Amino acid sequence: EVQLVASGGGSVQAGGSLKLSCTASGFTFDTTDMGWYRQAPGNKCELVSIIRRDEKTYYADSVKGRFSISRDNAQKTIYLQMRALKPEDTAVDGCATQDMTCFGGQGTQVTVSS
Repeated sequence: EVQLVASGGGSVQAGGSLKLSCTASGFTFDTTDMGWYRQAPGNKCELVSIIRRDEKTYYADSVKGRFSISRDNAQKTIYLQMRALKPEDTAVDGCATQDMTCFGGQGTQVTVSS
C-alpha cells in the first residue's frame, strides 16, 4: 500500500520560507517520479513541482524561482523548499507519485498572511 506523509507546513508572513517533507512507503521510491501538489479551498488540485528519478525537475510558472524540489532516495523522502512565500501560496500541500493526479494522504497546511 502506497503511503505518503507530508509535514513541515505552518503559518508565515509574506516573504517567509518553509521547507516541506514527504516520506513515502509501499513502492520502489528510487525508480519513481515524484511531485508536489497543492489545493486551496474551492480550487482544483494544482501541480507545483516534479522531480524525476534522474533528478530532473519541473516547476509551475507560479512558483518558478521561489521553490526548490529535491529528493533523498535513502530516506524515501522528497522536499520542497519554499521561499518568498505569497498569500496566494496558501493551500494544503502534499506529494504524489507519477501515477497520481493529486497528493496522497492528508497533506500539510501552508498559510501565508499578508
